[in-house]
Amino acid sequence: MSNALAGEKSPYLIQHADNPVAWLPWGEAAFAKARAEQKPIFLSIGYSTCHWCHVMAHESFEDAVIVALLNEHFVSIKVDREERPDVDKVYMTYVQALTGHGGWPLSAWLTPELKPFFGGTYFPPRDRQGRAGFPTILRAIARGWREERVKLVAEGERVINMLRDHQGSPPSMSGEQPDLAVAAGEAFEKGFGYFRETFEATHGGFGGAPKFPRASNLSFLFRCAALQGVELELGAEAVAMASATLRAMARGGIHDHVGGGFHRYSVDETWFVPHFEKMLYDQAQIAVNCLEARQATGDEHFAWMARDIFDYVRRDLTSPAGGFYTAEDADSLVAHGQTAHAEGAFYVWTAAELRAALGDDFAFTAAHFGVSEEGNVPEALDPQGEFSGKNILVQRRLLEDTAKEFSFTPEQASERLLAALERLRVARADRPRPLLDDKIITANNGLMISALARGAQVLCESAYLAAAVRAAEFVEHELHDRARGVLFRCWRAGRGATEGFAEDYAFFIQGLLDLYEASFELRWLQWAVGLQETLDARFWDEAHGGYFNSPADDASLVLRLKEDYDGAEPAPGSVAAMNLLRLAGMLHDDALRSRGRETCESLSAQWGRAPHALPQLLCALELALESPRQVMLTGDPHTRKFQELVAVLHEKPGPRRLLLAITSEADRAWLCARVPWLAEMQAPAGDDAVAYVCEDHVCQAPVTEPAELRAILRS
Repeated sequence: MSNALAGEKSPYLIQHADNPVAWLPWGEAAFAKARAEQKPIFLSIGYSTCHWCHVMAHESFEDAVIVALLNEHFVSIKVDREERPDVDKVYMTYVQALTGHGGWPLSAWLTPELKPFFGGTYFPPRDRQGRAGFPTILRAIARGWREERVKLVAEGERVINMLRDHQGSPPSMSGEQPDLAVAAGEAFEKGFGYFRETFEATHGGFGGAPKFPRASNLSFLFRCAALQGVELELGAEAVAMASATLRAMARGGIHDHVGGGFHRYSVDETWFVPHFEKMLYDQAQIAVNCLEARQATGDEHFAWMARDIFDYVRRDLTSPAGGFYTAEDADSLVAHGQTAHAEGAFYVWTAAELRAALGDDFAFTAAHFGVSEEGNVPEALDPQGEFSGKNILVQRRLLEDTAKEFSFTPEQASERLLAALERLRVARADRPRPLLDDKIITANNGLMISALARGAQVLCESAYLAAAVRAAEFVEHELHDRARGVLFRCWRAGRGATEGFAEDYAFFIQGLLDLYEASFELRWLQWAVGLQETLDARFWDEAHGGYFNSPADDASLVLRLKEDYDGAEPAPGSVAAMNLLRLAGMLHDDALRSRGRETCESLSAQWGRAPHALPQLLCALELALESPRQVMLTGDPHTRKFQELVAVLHEKPGPRRLLLAITSEADRAWLCARVPWLAEMQAPAGDDAVAYVCEDHVCQAPVTEPAELRAILRS
């Protein structure tokens, strides 16, 4: 018999709809039940593609003893962290403060007033190795609630007050506040030093296992290189660290060599054994890193990496209407007709399976990808024994070395490898696919729109621009209330009830700005301006600056928090600061520029103390301190000359450039109403495209040839 989650839209909640636990969704009905029955709340937060969420679900939420304890003593609430990142942030902050670490599944116990008094992450179903199992924890909390409720309630009050005091404390660094330029310079130097010291030269990445593809680290290094100059020592070093990391990831098992894209993270330091879930937000950000690497190095390998990601997303994570799905699961059925699931079952291969699919090309492909008859995953990296006898494809050698071994030319080896991978993709298609989390989340779509728009610029691929436009139009039609100017969080078989959070606005505005600079369609810039106004009205902290994660009108949140860490996804404030400064430069709006600087300063305590925590925010400081170059184009964007001029703008990294285009009289009227001096920029007679490069309110003479524009940009 299904529980109350059966009517929800979230794939994660639906996964638990047939649990015998009397789950309730987050909302007033659950809170009222806890108050009426005076029971503590057990809050379980996860997401649909989370491997350890699945493990705890099967071990504990289907166990008769545990279910009885939960149903008798607690009101149990399930939350999809991707639907409610604000709820997740509050209780994750608490658990991290309590235990020193976090992760999912997140387990927290709350008073009926939603104040936490105990928490953790995954709990095993039985006591083991000195660690209390889930039943022991539940019995202890139930007993404490009966016998020492006053203490538990007081603990909940104490914790919330502590977090509130910390959140409300002034953000400035201790002592006399240094000039922003001085503080930023020190932060850039300190941040670069941190990544230089923690760079793992043998395998790429920073630090040891587990390794996550934290894209903002690489974005920061590429910006350091652009500012220093990629030809100079520090710039070259920054590019070398970032590009070596991307190459190592592309070789490793974290890369899906057969189907494209990247898994969430690697459990080892060599990028070999991943947790196999594939997240849209990772694909978007890694693709941008690859494009940055292509610009910085000129190496086509990085263009291939970006295309590999885009092909995967367009094929497997795109809805018929154009929006992008959230993720694919780590786990899947072992085989059709079976009920057993295993992590990575869709992705790993026995030698016999590979031989059957590849025929005569087996030996060549097996040598290139380190395939063993006994399986290639060491026992130390397979504690659950799920990969026994299986192989994770990982590039163990250069293709030219494999070619030499089999007496192929490099061209022959490349053709054979591509053909072999295509045959493996066809063979793999007959397996049970992992669960597709087909929620369409506004924030994640914003990140992917950015990536595709930039892919269209750097790789000159019109198909990428078309995919970005379709996704933006999907959000416009399905997730935007035009009358109120409000975004909604997610869509699945219809729009969800939850309105957007700060990250939805910040990431989507960024997507719109990138889409405008790739297409020069004024509608995207106009919408970005309107959404920025909504973000400011609903999320701005009037007392200390910066943006809260959630709006002020949600009574179910015991605390409004700000994100101060660029993790798997950047902090909303980091992206919003860049958006504000880009808009300010485009529209010459001093109020937007002031708010952008204030957003940077609101997080100064964090980036001043630990700049590596906010590498994306550091990138915004560049625009806060230096007037960016503006490039104004006039003409028809569909002409060859116009496109040739645009292509020059994306050949090489450099100081930030803001792009505007007057492609019609409607463009001219809207832009000139905001920046009157743009009216002077006219296309000379007979020229179908002209570029003006401006800096510090001074514009150079217009140019019509790519070589002329290239010379100005490199001067």
